[in-house]
Amino acid sequence: MAVAIDQHHGFKPFKRSQRCRLQSLTNFDKNILEIDQTNLSSLKQAFEVVKFHRSFSSPCFSLATRVEEELDTTPRIEILGGHGAPRVRDLVVEVAIALASGVDPIPVSSGLGGAYVLRSRNGDNIALAKPIDEEPLAFNNPKGFGGLMLGQPGMKRSIRVGETGLRELAAYLLDHGGFAGVPPTALVKISSVGFHVNGVENISAPPCKIASLQRFVEHEFDAGELGCSGFSVASVHQIAIFDVRVLNLDRHAGNILVKKNDQKEKYAAGAAELVPIDHGLCLPEWLDDPYFEWLHWPQALVPFSESELVYISNLDPFKDAELLRSELSSLRESSIRVLVLCSIFLKQAAAAGLCLADIGKMMTRESCSGEENMSVLEDLCTKAKGAVVNASDDEEDNVDSREEKDEFELFQFDDETEHISAEETDHEVKNYNDGDDINRTTKENGGDNNGDDSKLGGLTRSKSYSVRNRACESEGISFGDLSEGEWKLFLECFEKLLLEVLEGTKRGSLKQRLGTSCQF
Repeated sequence: MAVAIDQHHGFKPFKRSQRCRLQSLTNFDKNILEIDQTNLSSLKQAFEVVKFHRSFSSPCFSLATRVEEELDTTPRIEILGGHGAPRVRDLVVEVAIALASGVDPIPVSSGLGGAYVLRSRNGDNIALAKPIDEEPLAFNNPKGFGGLMLGQPGMKRSIRVGETGLRELAAYLLDHGGFAGVPPTALVKISSVGFHVNGVENISAPPCKIASLQRFVEHEFDAGELGCSGFSVASVHQIAIFDVRVLNLDRHAGNILVKKNDQKEKYAAGAAELVPIDHGLCLPEWLDDPYFEWLHWPQALVPFSESELVYISNLDPFKDAELLRSELSSLRESSIRVLVLCSIFLKQAAAAGLCLADIGKMMTRESCSGEENMSVLEDLCTKAKGAVVNASDDEEDNVDSREEKDEFELFQFDDETEHISAEETDHEVKNYNDGDDINRTTKENGGDNNGDDSKLGGLTRSKSYSVRNRACESEGISFGDLSEGEWKLFLECFEKLLLEVLEGTKRGSLKQRLGTSCQF
């Protein structure tokens, strides 16, 4: 069956604002599905999927259109996100044909959230749908793990209830060229399909739901059932590289599928190919503690191959950030900045010769005597962000001191030194970027801090810094509160600090590697 698709219906695509949030996903300005009947006489409807744009006002539908939609019980599916991604429209068209044929979704018993297998008329599995209001902890969760409204902190507090579907799509968009093998994924609106609604049975007119839709992957095992000895090094590396980029908080063996292989003896030969699924807990809003199942697999000790190094070096985190902003305006900027940071970290670490085991360890927190310590990555970010915030505070103080010659209540000036200039502040930040301590004194500039580490350039540090900065980061380091200028300065500080750490790692005694990923 041929389905004619005019992506914009002759109009230029709308530019979407970055202020959009998932909890307002119901306010879409979108084109209603064009219905066309083709040579398949057994189907009454096929669906044409089109692009949409966001609006801050209510959709401009006519009253007739609204009434028709409410009265029409014909299953419908619309693409809300991922319309431009490869293979997405083919997937949605297949699902639309199945729904129009009267095929009902089949609930999946495993997992904590609501998920449904969608099949074709002949019984082949097509896709897996996950409604956002049936996620773990969401109010329509069918498995007794609900009660929260969309937008509240979820199972991982750095990822809100109802926003895992966005991340499922983001993962597919970021898997350039299918490097890691993330299945085709879209964010869709499905109407008049019998999904779960808490407290209601036998719904005559099921409500529309927003859901992630992912191509079903035929598989024989998951990674936990087969064991890591049968996995190819290349497959492990591809998934691990992807997990590092998106800071995956939940890469366990159950969401790594083993592709079907007719020659089962190959599993024991380290040739099993893997498929990563379930990416709803990636791209957190702040630096959280990731979980990498592959971290202690022997494949993680194998150095990157040349092709993998080329792939990593060609990654452009800033281009990826623009991709997410244009395709998923509801994804929060703080999450996008986590992607940028982790991609930069991966690129520099790989270039320095570190393997995935080293990289993953630097990103993961360690527990000691019942206490959880910050990861190396978090420690670097804390120092870099501290330098940026302190520099911003000092610059504001310099401006204020030139306008008002009075002494401020929040600050105390060193009697033996003059207030530092803006040039000296920049010098202090540069020195910190070169590896000096954040509370560097001004002895080199003629100052004397008498051993008081809280002073910077003769100025006593604002006592409000640690309270203000830590209050918003009690659960992790966030970058959403930084201005564009501060974010750029932060990345500069971070990269310089990271280079020093990586140089120290290279000088240290690294473990003997097992070869290259082509020779495992």
